[in-house]
Amino acid sequence: MSHRACVIGAGPNGLAAAIVLAQAGVQVEVFEAELHPGGAARTLELTIPGFLHDFGSAVHPLAVGSPFFSSLPLRDRGLEWIHSPAALAHPLDDGTAVILERDLRDAESSLGPDGKAWRRLMGPFAEHWTELSSEVLRPIHLLSRHPWLLARFGLNAFPSAKALVRRLFRDQRTKALFAGLAAHSFLRLDESLSAAFGVLLGGAAHAVGWPIPRGGAQSITNALCSHLSRIGGIVTTSRRVENLAALPHYDVALCDVTPRQLLRLAQDRLSEGYKRQLATYRYGPGVFKVDYALERPIPWRATDCFRAATVHLGGSIEEIAASEEAMRHGRHAERPFVLLAQPSLFDPTRAPEGRHTAWAYCHVPNGSEFDMLGRLEAQIERFAPGFRGCILARRIFSPVAMEKMDANLVGGDIGGGAMDLRQFLFRPTWRHYATSARDVYICSSSTPPGGGVHGMCGYHAARLALSRLSG
Repeated sequence: MSHRACVIGAGPNGLAAAIVLAQAGVQVEVFEAELHPGGAARTLELTIPGFLHDFGSAVHPLAVGSPFFSSLPLRDRGLEWIHSPAALAHPLDDGTAVILERDLRDAESSLGPDGKAWRRLMGPFAEHWTELSSEVLRPIHLLSRHPWLLARFGLNAFPSAKALVRRLFRDQRTKALFAGLAAHSFLRLDESLSAAFGVLLGGAAHAVGWPIPRGGAQSITNALCSHLSRIGGIVTTSRRVENLAALPHYDVALCDVTPRQLLRLAQDRLSEGYKRQLATYRYGPGVFKVDYALERPIPWRATDCFRAATVHLGGSIEEIAASEEAMRHGRHAERPFVLLAQPSLFDPTRAPEGRHTAWAYCHVPNGSEFDMLGRLEAQIERFAPGFRGCILARRIFSPVAMEKMDANLVGGDIGGGAMDLRQFLFRPTWRHYATSARDVYICSSSTPPGGGVHGMCGYHAARLALSRLSG
């Protein structure tokens, strides 16, 4: 007799979980509250008709480098990756930019006095990305198939970004480059684990690149949905599930939701102790995001910025550290670290001919209602004088507006929860994907390995559910 499963939420993790179950012969139905599947991996006309904007994720090193996504025939389902000539540009006040080159040898050459140190740091992880990604994109486990590689990663990942930079690099340009990578963590740069994000994203840049999907992040979602349909799964959109009890009987339910939503969905099935554990889960900082429809490309002072789909705007390591320090203490940085994507430079499907799109966001305290538009655009103007004159339209998303678009983005938290050392090991509880109800699992970015479009949270949750079903 075939088992039946439901998945709540059609984000990348929910779809990954559904595919794993369907591959094993389980009858799967996915319920998505919004009109379009994808969660934060959606592409919408957010400003002017004809301008396609990624609501959430835009550049996808962890998607192209995902062990599970890499095993699926997503290219056959229409997914096409576009690589900009350089992975990342980081402009500086002197009118130049430090570039993260995809080729490790080019990176070594471009980083001058720190080139050899950069290669020593990133080389082993770039060269063994398949092994590394299979280890770090899962819960921490005492048994490892690649213990020496994982130990090497841990020695560089667990210190703070500031400590690693002091140990390895001499040039301010290299320090700024690594600080921008580490700031993706939403941690202070003097906190443990902040270096992990810098090492992981840097290694990915050299191993698999920082590509964009042709047509936007929705192309990833569409490819996953298409593959799921081909193997028998069903995705139902505009179907908001308020309580699992309202659904027909399923042998197992996997929930691509955060702890706050899980408490509401499965409240009658969860033990009081488990509900207390979920209630103590801490969410991370939020983002203030702006989508732009542009009359022309952003007028970067440093021409190297035209080579990269991703641009980090933060100046020096000291300035980036000050921005993240302010955010972590509930303040709003005067000069925020800004992450910017300019996909239409490399993908003409995003805008009408001759026009362009861009998105930019900065980190703010969770649930912040402070208007960061002036400060964010001042950072872009600082490195691209005349930027405001390019704007045809903009769409502003405060943390509250982000959550309204996707209930998983609690308070604007795009990472599924605080990623500090205190919450790193047990996310969201010591059970990880399991709950106190044997037929209910959580498979969102609030579980290991955390945020990012990689599907590995859903993959591991579904594997656990299958092992219990078969057992």
